[in-house]
Amino acid sequence: MTSQVSTSAGDPPAVGDVLGEQRRPEKQTRRLDRVIIRFAGDSGDGMQLTGDRFTSETASFGNDLSTLPNFPAEIRAPAGTLPGVSSFQLHFADHDILTPGDAPDVLVAMNPAALKANIGDLPRGAEIIVNTDEFGKRALERVGYAANPLEDGSLESYSVHPVPLTTLTLEALKDSGLARRDAERAKNMFALGLLSWMYHRPTESTESFLRKKFAKKPDIAEANVTAYRAGWNFGETTEDFAVSYEVAPAASAFPPGTYRNISGNLALAYGLVAASKQAELPLFLGSYPITPASDVLHELSRHKNFGVRTFQAEDEIAAIGAALGAAFGGSLAVTTTSGPGVALKSETIGLAVSLELPLLIVDIQRGGPSTGLPTKTEQADLLQAMYGRNGEAPVPIVAPATPGDCFTAALEAARIALTYRTPVFLLSDGYLANGSEPWRIPEEGELPDLRVDFATAPNHTNADGTRVFWPYQRDPQTLARPWAVPGTPGLEHRIGGIEKQDGTGNISYDPANHDFMVRTRQAKIDGIQVPNVAVDDPGLADGTGRARTLVIGWGSTYGPITAAVRRIRREGGQVAQAHLRHLNPLPANLGQVLGEYERVIVPEMNLGQLAHLLRAKYLVDAHSYTQVTGLPFKAEQLAAAIAQAAEPVGTDGRSGNATKAEGNADV
Repeated sequence: MTSQVSTSAGDPPAVGDVLGEQRRPEKQTRRLDRVIIRFAGDSGDGMQLTGDRFTSETASFGNDLSTLPNFPAEIRAPAGTLPGVSSFQLHFADHDILTPGDAPDVLVAMNPAALKANIGDLPRGAEIIVNTDEFGKRALERVGYAANPLEDGSLESYSVHPVPLTTLTLEALKDSGLARRDAERAKNMFALGLLSWMYHRPTESTESFLRKKFAKKPDIAEANVTAYRAGWNFGETTEDFAVSYEVAPAASAFPPGTYRNISGNLALAYGLVAASKQAELPLFLGSYPITPASDVLHELSRHKNFGVRTFQAEDEIAAIGAALGAAFGGSLAVTTTSGPGVALKSETIGLAVSLELPLLIVDIQRGGPSTGLPTKTEQADLLQAMYGRNGEAPVPIVAPATPGDCFTAALEAARIALTYRTPVFLLSDGYLANGSEPWRIPEEGELPDLRVDFATAPNHTNADGTRVFWPYQRDPQTLARPWAVPGTPGLEHRIGGIEKQDGTGNISYDPANHDFMVRTRQAKIDGIQVPNVAVDDPGLADGTGRARTLVIGWGSTYGPITAAVRRIRREGGQVAQAHLRHLNPLPANLGQVLGEYERVIVPEMNLGQLAHLLRAKYLVDAHSYTQVTGLPFKAEQLAAAIAQAAEPVGTDGRSGNATKAEGNADV
């Protein structure tokens, strides 16, 4: 982190001095290139809303950013306990960044549980803003503190700012007419105002948001605005905060265009709507609520004006059954779920393979097995998506790399489903779903043409010269069968799960026909046209020759892998990188690419599922680096592991020392 310091006279902010006139000490302003902030408290303290508002203001200011919401699975975990801690981490910078950051520069801890749950992640010298009102004896004992950490010297290596957030909030709202309990709930807005002052964030949008959010309760709206302004003014007037910080907009990080902050689930929902419009087909979502996929259902339910129909079914099986019926009826059909729901949907996915109808199965992966870790992230459904059905039932698989990329991945999944008449898996995960980043809104002309032709007339001539419709007569290029909308005269045909006769679609138990149909369905998937995998190799770029090590990943590991590779290269290491969007079929050039490197390293948030597939298909000695903690990789940790694995073996048979980059910046 680099910084510059200037001095400010502390001019009164436009929001006014809610706490009254106080002496304003001379303030310094320090310019930083990046900051990592983590808000932490009880799940009822509004940490996700606080982080979301700070993120929105940061995005409007023009910084590049990446976020990591982290919350309990329980709807309301016991207050003041470690399992009940909810946090929101935001990394923002004046340059291109890729991850939410490894370690917070600032921790806002609303209670002892929040402090204890997060203190282990802080580097020495980090700033801690603590709500001292919550550090009573019972609260400390509840989380195992024998003594008050604010008084026993255990936090000496940090810059601690004790702030009575609750008391100050109640003082600011003493004339609001609210009950004490209702007034206390605004303390998160006081904290947000303080942090907004510290980092020179805009304020108008948050005030407007609060008045709109609580429009039906204007007294609550004004209380939150008042608390927010009071927090700003506390930072401006108190002597404890002698320095504020500026992080300039990341103007050079973004190509020209119109940008907005977007989460992965929101981008995915928008991508599905865009695919529907580009295909000129109604969008149908059959879904059953499940974390972390429910936000897609919630968002799509708001867009009836775009011809979107959402159906919340009684269970996962009914949800995909309705979606498959909609696909048969001529809609762009989608079902959204997570790993446990995929298990329940597996038979109907196999039916969609047999019927050869376009269907998007969106799996927002989470920690497993079974119920597992509902609110934590994982990449462990790859083999389930690949093989988790009875019989030979191949399905294409597409995986987005970033929150914003979920939009593009949805369009690509729709392209494959519509072109090749097949169900398609889209594998996102909790990290992408809940995380956010700046996203350039595409122009309409940049979107692909996804229009399809429905069958309208018979397509086969019998020996006696009569024209009939064969539902399994295939396109010679794509092997896709015709899509005949029910009710089209003369195109009646039989559907069902029993094996079909080639061409006619009649029920068939013939051994040779079954063998032919199984191989044809596999050939259709194998023949899907996907782009070649691109390799970022610094040796090829500068003409010094190919690097010896290739790091290859898929899905949400893109940010941490890329950040780690940048660190290694900054230290003089030569490491190439490739990232897979298409996991079935794999890119046609992948085997050649893998064969050009001495070492292939595959970081994954599972126990090595992609590495398993690469070893089996290409017979390469792919080395796994895995993590299943429910959290994304940390770039520094990953860089050290990659660098160590990439070191040439010495004469004593041991690897050299790993390169370890200091700090937590993505550079």
